[in-house]
Amino acid sequence: MAKVESRKYSDRRQYLIAAVRARRKKVRHMAVEHKGGRCEICGYDRCVDALEFHHNDLSSKKFGISEKGYTRSWATVKDELSKCIMICANCHRELHAKLAASGGNSGVKSE
Repeated sequence: MAKVESRKYSDRRQYLIAAVRARRKKVRHMAVEHKGGRCEICGYDRCVDALEFHHNDLSSKKFGISEKGYTRSWATVKDELSKCIMICANCHRELHAKLAASGGNSGVKSE
């Protein structure tokens, strides 16, 4: 006798959302571990969520690690990580502020 399927579409949907969330979290932790687990500028390592990846050369950037990177294969993510440095959120903001200042604050409106 065949078993009647009792799951609904919404059950499967919630399962897939949870599975993707878990995969992204796992790949993020793997990426942080791969890059040393601490800010390459100041050495910050207290909160993994405060660590970010900064591309050194935007022309070689294929995708943002935090945007769509966690749904790609680990080999692809590692290749993209090789183009990045891992820094804390504070150092990342300071780095971008220095880059904007050295470029004449391009893109910043002046009144």
